[in-house]
Amino acid sequence: MTYRVIALDLDGTLLNQQKKILPESLAALALARQAGITVLIVTGRHHSAIHPFYQALQLDTPAICCNGTYLYNYQTKQTSETNPLTATQAKNVLHLLDQFDVHGLMYADDAMLYQHSTGHVTRSLAWAETLPELQRPTFTYVKNLFTAADDACAIWKFATSHADSTALNKLAELIEKELGLTCEWSWQDQVDIAQAGNSKGKLLQKWVESQDIDMKEVIAFGDNFNDISMLSVAGLGIAMGNSADEVKAHADLVIGHNEQPVIAETIMKRVLA
Repeated sequence: MTYRVIALDLDGTLLNQQKKILPESLAALALARQAGITVLIVTGRHHSAIHPFYQALQLDTPAICCNGTYLYNYQTKQTSETNPLTATQAKNVLHLLDQFDVHGLMYADDAMLYQHSTGHVTRSLAWAETLPELQRPTFTYVKNLFTAADDACAIWKFATSHADSTALNKLAELIEKELGLTCEWSWQDQVDIAQAGNSKGKLLQKWVESQDIDMKEVIAFGDNFNDISMLSVAGLGIAMGNSADEVKAHADLVIGHNEQPVIAETIMKRVLA
């Protein structure tokens, strides 16, 4: 099979535990681009938190952000294909977060907003400080997220985290049942809350078909539950070895751990051979 698109999740997939792209992956993806293959980032991240990887890969494609909530064009700094939360929906989410004593980040417009400095926020801020200033993601403290929701033009998603996964699962179930929103696990202790119907796979397919490319010509790499939709629709869906068994069950192929140069090996064997 000839593949024309390589779709890549970031955390747990293209990135290792140090949030770095392995040099072997950089080299293989550069060769793929030289061969005319399109490389696309498909992530749960906010667009401001993709800069270092986008630049390292030297991409010119839009990024699929926040689990398929929108496309972001880095050349024009414009969003498209957007499906954000309304202010009312966001405030309903915030009410439930307060009830469950769960805090998180509200991804809105060009920043990630937080009211409480949780461990997730602290880790994110520490990572941002390791980057050159022009590559740092935008984290903004606000006194009141309810007020910020009213002021925002577009609310992309909430990234919530909690040490008690059982409590977090109950919250996710309640949000889906009562508010009709989409909840996806993007990490073992993190649930992302977004507009109903948004998914990586849905927006990936929409973009690919807009380029007159068949999904059979797409090879996709992912590792977590929010990648299942993408792995399922790609011509070749590949799960990392560090994925949960349920994620692996939706993949066509399972490769090694994200700390190993297995993405590069797969590209050389399956795409460039």
